[in-house]
Amino acid sequence: MNDTRSAPAKRRRPILKVLLGLIGASVAAYLLWLYQPWPKPPIGPIVASDDAQGQWPIFGADWGGTRYSPLSQINRGNVQGLEQAWSYTSGEYAKLGPVKASQVYSYQTTPILFGGNLIGCTHRHAVFALDPETGAERWRYDPGLTPTPKGDAYLKCRGVTGWTDPALPVDAPCKDRIIYGASTEMIELDARNGRLCKDFGTDGIVAVEIPGMEVKDEVQLRSPPAIAGDVAIFGTTMFDVNRANAPSGKLRAFDLRSGALRWEYDPVPHDPADPAYATWGKGSADYSGAANVWSFVSVDPVNKLVFVPAGQPTSDFYGTDRPGKNLWTDSLVALDATTGKQVWGYQLTHHDLWDYDPPAMPILVDITKDGQKIPAVIQLTKQSFVFVFNRLTGEPVYPIVEKPVPQQTDIPDMGIWPTQPYPTGIPPLVKAGLRPGDAWGFTPYDRGACRDLIASYQSDGLYTPPTRKGTIGFPGGAGGMNWGGGAVDPTTGTLYVPNFQIPQVIKLVPREGPVDPRRPGQGAEEGPFPMRGTPYVVHLSFLLSPWGAPCSPPPWATFSAVNLSTGTVKWQVTLGTIENLHPLAPPIKLGAPFSGGPIVTAGGIVFMAGTADKHIRAFDTETGDELWTASLPASGMAVPMTYSIHGKQYVVIAAGGNNLFPGPMGDSLVAFALKPGWRR
Repeated sequence: MNDTRSAPAKRRRPILKVLLGLIGASVAAYLLWLYQPWPKPPIGPIVASDDAQGQWPIFGADWGGTRYSPLSQINRGNVQGLEQAWSYTSGEYAKLGPVKASQVYSYQTTPILFGGNLIGCTHRHAVFALDPETGAERWRYDPGLTPTPKGDAYLKCRGVTGWTDPALPVDAPCKDRIIYGASTEMIELDARNGRLCKDFGTDGIVAVEIPGMEVKDEVQLRSPPAIAGDVAIFGTTMFDVNRANAPSGKLRAFDLRSGALRWEYDPVPHDPADPAYATWGKGSADYSGAANVWSFVSVDPVNKLVFVPAGQPTSDFYGTDRPGKNLWTDSLVALDATTGKQVWGYQLTHHDLWDYDPPAMPILVDITKDGQKIPAVIQLTKQSFVFVFNRLTGEPVYPIVEKPVPQQTDIPDMGIWPTQPYPTGIPPLVKAGLRPGDAWGFTPYDRGACRDLIASYQSDGLYTPPTRKGTIGFPGGAGGMNWGGGAVDPTTGTLYVPNFQIPQVIKLVPREGPVDPRRPGQGAEEGPFPMRGTPYVVHLSFLLSPWGAPCSPPPWATFSAVNLSTGTVKWQVTLGTIENLHPLAPPIKLGAPFSGGPIVTAGGIVFMAGTADKHIRAFDTETGDELWTASLPASGMAVPMTYSIHGKQYVVIAAGGNNLFPGPMGDSLVAFALKPGWRR
């Protein structure tokens, strides 16, 4: 349902075990590293930037989420000349104290350049504005959140959105506005000074009514809203795998001037006259919750369409109480931006039992296929599929076929759907499924142990149903692809996307006592994923050898380039090293756990951070060669951005780490630019 699970303190040990296990053959790995060929830096001139084209005004660079910049001052010929230009630390993380710091687990903001300020947010939803040339703080607004202990684990702010009111004079207060969510409040600020816009809601704040919450922060607004005309569109995040009758995950659109609710969209149908209602057996549409849009929403302003990656319903890994396809959850849905009415939809996972909801922002780009220009929308999935649709009609650009999927489980009446949709034309970017013969290890001992482990679980390939004995998901609920998504160069029609490749084990553990699915809260609850209101709690873990290394063969993370016009994979390279994951670990490229995504520029560069090895990297768009890398104060578990100011191009990344991984934590923004007068 969401991108990252809660209760990090309970989950750090397995992940630490993974990463510590990666040094299992450190001497041999170091020798491999010593003798691997290192590319020589290319040579090229500095090209002047165009400030007018060098803005990054919203999270995805544009409303279609391409994350493409036309800047080329930094290019494949001179990227080796990048150095740190400035660093900003909000200081908020240091103020949390050790207990709070262990719960607030990731710094994922992508700042925007808006109204002459570089504007981002902290873990706890304070908003700051910086001088884009120096990183000096110009203003700050702090909403003063006081979440519950569990709510702390869900706190994160991935960014804010800017809006210029065309009806106001140039010098009017709140002509340029910042709008974002904090817990269940919408907040509007004057982009010039950080003061609340008093005409919005009650003195600049709207308390969003979300029925059915058990605690005040069970549902949160944390991804930057999309804007369509004069409405702001918010999705929600909620406590994951928590209870069967979770609150609704409906999408909401609010008037940007007043804060009044303009329309809502719920992926779960509630009108018996709606044909989608019939896809929910046992009347389950009446009591199923979630299906929340926790990722990012895209907008086609010309055609007045909103594109929604709708999430998974409750109960996440248990389907007995909601038989049927469960439309329109786990779907890509196009809405009318004015009314919120559904224009078209395509379900990407039927009757989801695996947490395979679409995690990434839909990407809107025009592509040329077979000589025809097509207005496309690309949806990336945790299964590592690339779905491509005509965004006006919903017709697949590459055919989608329904294939039979595994049906065997020891859980009665799970309602497993017999087939699942597979896109053709573009191959999956991760090899799915894990068999005993695929087992990997540093030595024959741990390889044999992994082979036995794999054989002990249910592992029939992609879409193997959850079981009591334990089911291997590969890719698992963490992906494949996740919220970091991809970037597209619209001039070449090339998609750039990272993939996670570590198998997951899903185990349903019986809960004692009788359980009525419509009356959650009965029986024992254990672990961070109680799935109350069902007969089971869920245990999730990575599939590891006795040394703690993944049982799947490396690389454990990859980075790929896909030609969207032909469906061919141009290149695929290993993403990240095991460097910095342990004092003895060498920088050998086995792939590193990551959280975040890429951007692409006209300079022929793809920038990607996100890896647990604390590096930001620049890749050649044509070859995948790693042209430049720099160490960060903490892992950059976010999406970078780039902009130009006074003829100088900068690349900025949030470097705050993630307490699910080893290494330092913090709340830094780090900016890079070319050394003065640098030429190679």
